[in-house]
Amino acid sequence: MPTTASRSALERALASHGLRLCGGWIPAPRDTLAGLPAGSGAAVVWMVGQVGSECWAAFSNSRFFADGLPDPMDRWSKSIGDALAHAHGGMAVYPSDGPPYAPFQQWARRAEPLQASPLLLQIHPRWGLWHAYRFALVLPDLVAADAQSLSAADAQSLSAAAPARVAADICLSCDGQPCLRRCPVGAFRDGGYDANVCTGHLHQPQGRDCMSGGCLARRACPVAPDLQYQPAHAAFHMRACAGLRWPEPAGRLG
Repeated sequence: MPTTASRSALERALASHGLRLCGGWIPAPRDTLAGLPAGSGAAVVWMVGQVGSECWAAFSNSRFFADGLPDPMDRWSKSIGDALAHAHGGMAVYPSDGPPYAPFQQWARRAEPLQASPLLLQIHPRWGLWHAYRFALVLPDLVAADAQSLSAADAQSLSAAAPARVAADICLSCDGQPCLRRCPVGAFRDGGYDANVCTGHLHQPQGRDCMSGGCLARRACPVAPDLQYQPAHAAFHMRACAGLRWPEPAGRLG
């Protein structure tokens, strides 16, 4: 029998996987969400993700990590999200679901104080660029205390003056924007990202630093440098970016 889960209960369940409940939002009639099991409506959308490499130990020790099948982290996330959704009568939505794809960046901005960065990643005032969303948990029930908390957060966000938001922009106030100067091949220019230039560099000997330690431009961000991904975690994502399989061949990295 599905049960109603409080925010604190979900946080405890996610912590065992190195994941976090990264805020949430209450759907409005304008939001297009698929129907839940038993025809229930959506009462809340919780955003689930990670900060830094908190999830790496749990994922790298899971059965998905080295089974040789595609998309190991996506499948690991799905095993967690689907189990939580089933237990509480809801559904889990993943960034890879689609097309059509759920507007995860818009959803995330409704849950946390995020801003766009020059690297086209969402920057968090506390976590910097070192956070990611694994799935959204859409549930049919919301305990009263959590509903009050989310409603208050929505009201505060809507009442914030636009000039104040601009003045507080993390990246516009950053001295010199070192992230843009650090990319060795200038993949980030004119407000865009040249994926072909980036991945081409990763396949060259000169790209070894990015491949083994993570994107140099991302690592240049001065916000939350202590949360940079561990080398193995960074290398996992960079191999995926370069279109290389996982696990890596013995004795090779990039």
